[in-house]
Amino acid sequence: MDLAVSVLQGNRLALARTLSLVENDTAKGREALAALFPHTGGAHLIGVTGAPGTGKSSLVNQLAQVYRTPAEGIPARKVAIIAVDPSSPFTGGAILGDRIRMRDLAGDPGVFIRSMATRGSLGGLATATSGLVQVFDAAGYEIILIETVGVGQAEVDIVRLAHTTLVVEAPGLGDDIQAIKAGILEIADLLVVNKADRPGVENTERALKGMLELAHPKRHDRLPDDTPLWIPPVLRTVATEGAGVREVAEAIARHRQHLTQSGEWQERDRTRLEAELESMIKDNLVQRWRASIPPQAYQATLQELIERRISLHQAADKLTNNRGEA
Repeated sequence: MDLAVSVLQGNRLALARTLSLVENDTAKGREALAALFPHTGGAHLIGVTGAPGTGKSSLVNQLAQVYRTPAEGIPARKVAIIAVDPSSPFTGGAILGDRIRMRDLAGDPGVFIRSMATRGSLGGLATATSGLVQVFDAAGYEIILIETVGVGQAEVDIVRLAHTTLVVEAPGLGDDIQAIKAGILEIADLLVVNKADRPGVENTERALKGMLELAHPKRHDRLPDDTPLWIPPVLRTVATEGAGVREVAEAIARHRQHLTQSGEWQERDRTRLEAELESMIKDNLVQRWRASIPPQAYQATLQELIERRISLHQAADKLTNNRGEA
C-alpha cells in the first residue's frame, strides 16, 4: 500500500517511517510530502520556546495530558509532539532527553512523540521540522506541540512556524532583563512563568509585564489598522505538579479564536509557507550551483581566499558570476 495512503488511514508504523524519510530528505520522503500536503492546514501548531532549564518539556508533557482529557463537551484531541533536541557531537543524533521526561504519555494511542536532532541548525529548530509538522497535520493530529532546543537568543525561528508561541521563563535563572535582551519576548503570544513555586516569581512576572507592551509587535503588517490587538497574558505554572497548566491551555484556545476572528490565522499560515518556499528555493539554487561548477575551480578560489589574495565578497562573485574561472 502507498505510504501516504497508510498515513492518512492512521497507520502508526507508516507514520513513523514517513517521518524518518522526511527528516532524512529522501526522494520517497519528498513524494510522501507531495501526496500529503493537500490534506494539511487543520492542525493548531503550538511552539514552546525558552532558555534551557525553564521546564519546557515538563510543560509540554502536562499540556498534552490536558488535551487528551475530555472537558466540557470537548473530546480528547490527538496530539503530536516534536521535541527538537541538541545533536550528539559524536553520532549527530538526538539526545532524546524529552522522551525520558514524557514517560506519562507512553502507551497513549492518541499521542505521538518524535524527537529530532538539530544537526547543527541554528534558531532552535531543525531544518526538517516543517516537513514533520506537515506529516502530522495530514495524519489527523489536531494539536502539534513543537518544543525547541532552548538555545536562548537565537531561538526565534519558531515564530515562523507556529500559530501560537509560548515563551517559558523561570525565576532564579539570572537577570530578568535577559529575556527582553534575548529578543524572544517579542515573539511571545503567551508568556509562561514556570516553576512559580520558587522565590523571586513576583519579580520575574513584574519585569515581564513591565516590558511586554514595549517589546511586543502590535499587529501583522498585512492586516488592517483596526484589527483587534492580542495582548500576551503572563501566566504562572508549576508544570511538575500540573498547577496552572489548564489555564495555559485555555489561553491558547482564546488565542486561536483571536487568530481566526481577526484573519491573522490565514496570514500566519501564508507567512510560514512563504518562508518555507524561499528556504527551499535557496537550497535548490545552491545545489544547482554546486553541480554546475567544476570542483577544481571551487578549490582554487578557496585557496586564494585562504591565502588572503581575495576577499570573501570577491570569492563569492568569482564563483557565482564566472563559474570560478580566472
